[in-house]
Amino acid sequence: MDSVLIVMTSGPDTPRRCATPFFFATLAAAMEYEVTMFFTIDGTLLLKKGMAETVYPKAGGKPVSDFIQDALDAGVKFTACTASTELHDLKPEDLIDGIKMVGGAAMWQMAEDSKTLTF
Repeated sequence: MDSVLIVMTSGPDTPRRCATPFFFATLAAAMEYEVTMFFTIDGTLLLKKGMAETVYPKAGGKPVSDFIQDALDAGVKFTACTASTELHDLKPEDLIDGIKMVGGAAMWQMAEDSKTLTF
């Protein structure tokens, strides 16, 4: 099975960039790709409990939390960079359920065998 890695660096300060990566991840999973999202820099903030519910890519539209849930329901794996969570003083218990904490080297290992998109 082909795999896709989506590296998410955008966060709440750039809401218009926050829905598309989850949409693409969900679409790829529906097309039977193995999909992993790697969250780093400000992308990690979207994984904080309650944060994605407050981020709206479009006024009057759906919050990012809806796009996140769609991706999780489709089987997309979420990984968070430990250095990035430390940068934002986030502990594993501060994050939504289903997040795997990984070091930066894990991203390189995932990218080696995957088609990679960056947001």
